[in-house]
Formats: sequence, C-alpha cells, structure tokens
Amino acid sequence: MSLAATTPSISAADSTSRHFALVRTSVATCLGLGIALFFWIDSRYPALLKKLHSGRGIAVKGALSFDALWPVTPAMSLTTRFGHTTVNWMWTNRIGMTFGILFGAAMITLLSTLPRIRMKTAAGNTLLGVIGGAPLGVCANCVAPIGRSLFVAGASPMTVLATMISSPALNVVVLAMAFTLFPLPIALVRLAVPLVLLATVPLLTGRPDPVSENICKIGQSQAFHPVAFTLKNFFTNLGRLALATVPLMVVAALLGAIVAETLPVASISPHVTFAGIFLLALIGTFVPVPIGFDVAFAFLLMARGVPAPYVVTLLCTLGAFSIYSVLILGRTMSWRIAARVFGAVMALGIAAGLVTWAAL
Repeated sequence: MSLAATTPSISAADSTSRHFALVRTSVATCLGLGIALFFWIDSRYPALLKKLHSGRGIAVKGALSFDALWPVTPAMSLTTRFGHTTVNWMWTNRIGMTFGILFGAAMITLLSTLPRIRMKTAAGNTLLGVIGGAPLGVCANCVAPIGRSLFVAGASPMTVLATMISSPALNVVVLAMAFTLFPLPIALVRLAVPLVLLATVPLLTGRPDPVSENICKIGQSQAFHPVAFTLKNFFTNLGRLALATVPLMVVAALLGAIVAETLPVASISPHVTFAGIFLLALIGTFVPVPIGFDVAFAFLLMARGVPAPYVVTLLCTLGAFSIYSVLILGRTMSWRIAARVFGAVMALGIAAGLVTWAAL
C-alpha cells in the first residue's frame, strides 16, 4: 500500500525532470543555431562570397588583415607600426571572434545537457570534427574558443583538433577562391595539405582518446524555470570563455604584429633557398590572419612575381594555425599537442614548398 502510494510521486518527479532536461536542450539548441545563422547569413558568407567574386581584384590593406582601421606606413616608428597592426588585426577579427566566443558558450551550454558525443574510432572522431568545422567559416583564431568549448564540454581531442583545422582550411568558399586564383596543381596542393594534416590528428593527440578533466556538466535546479536556468548557464559560460580567451587574443595580435612588421614577407628574395622556405613556413604558421587571407595574400605575391615555392609555402601555412591557436590549445588541452600541431603545419608547408621547387 505504501509502495503504491509513492509510485505516482516518483513518476511525476521523473516526468518533471525529463521535461526540464528537454526544455534546456531545446533552448540551448535554438541559442546555438540562432547565433550561427545570424553570423553566417548576416556577415561571414556574404563577406567570403564578396572576396570570391572579387577574383583577381582581391586586395589586402594590412600586414595581417583585409581591412586597416589605422594606417601603417614605412615612415612610422617600429613601435607605432606594431600598435597599428595589432589594432587593425583586432578590428578585422572583431566579428569572427565575437561569434567564436558566443557560439563556444552556446556549445558548452548545449553539450552539458547531452550525453558525451564520442565515436568509437579515431577516424570517426576526426570526421565528426570535420563535419562540424568545415562549414563554420571562421579562421584559425576565431575557431580556437570554439575548440576550447568543445573540449571543456567533453568532446574527443581528435574532434577538437579536426574542428580547428577544417574550419579555416576546408571551407568551401575559401577552397573555391584557391581553385579560381591559382593554377590547378597549386590549388590541389592547397587542398591536399589540410587533408594530410587531418589524417595525422590521431598521432598529434599522442594517445588513443584522452578524457577531458574539465567536463562541464551542470546539474538541474528546480528553483529556476528551465529557460531561465539555461540562459543563466549560457551567460556564465560566456563570461568564463571570454575571460580565458580575450586576453590571449590581444597577446597573439601583438606577437603577430611584431613578426609581420619585423620580418615583412613583402621583402622576399627572388632566389629560392631551403632557409627561405623554412622561414616562410615558420612565419606563416605563427602569424594570426583572417579566413581567406592565405589565399588572397599568396595570390598577390604570385602576381608580383614571387617564386612559386615561396607562394605555395605561405598558401599552405598562413591561416592554417597561429600563435593564438597555440596559446588556447596549450592552456586548454596540452602544450605538447599544441606544439605538435604547430610543427606538423610547418613541416607540411615546408614539404609543399620543396615539392614545388623540385617540380620547377
């Protein structure tokens, strides 16, 4: 009799809990989709398509950016050029970085309501990252907060790396730009390098499938309405993610500006050497640039008569990774993994340059 009397209350509690969880998941899903669709439709894809349609008339106005809020001239002091280039980079990336942080917070909020999404194989986890990353339409810098959010929410390190690699390197519009502006053999190299890099993702993680120690699973609280509870979690995640990523963004912008202004690629020697290819691969992997900048800048260098091995080296490294990605990945996952990815991108860029040199 006592058991029968308590059964309805237990059933009612389970039903309430399921309803609470369903509403949380639905609200978080709508939040993530809303942020993504607004960014893609209002900003990112119109901007990328505009660059694609510019064809050979495409231009860049800054050492690290398409736009220049503040002028940078050779007559300025080195310190002034560092500062202006830093501001120009941050101005160019303001929309993409805002999206990366907002969308990253939405992903933590959503994934905290779901079972951990992991495939049984390394290839499956990598493919999951490619499927999620390729359409994102953000550069190697703006995708870094999203990568951090995925790892914190319990995603496989392979999925995190694949997302961060595929977003800048396998975006369909950026690839279309490469095939439009470059001879077919060079465009095919630009496509092959990120595919090879993705194939090495299981090796770059260094272990089969390490588990994040920072998995963000937020319990339910019946003291809040599920919608209010979800929004509260979102803004909490947003604050934490911004605090972890924005200061490093400023650091990366300044470091990139110092390298770009101290070692300007515009002064590339017309004579191809291994040292030249190595240095350009290092610079290209280090400096943070917007999505599509690699294709535009490499094309402008080719149009100016810069040797093809140098052009290909920059095309395959510039925008694929950056010092900002290193800082975020190192603090989030592992400095060893961050160094491995940096080294792999640089090595593939050197290999692409050497192959092109040998083919001449």
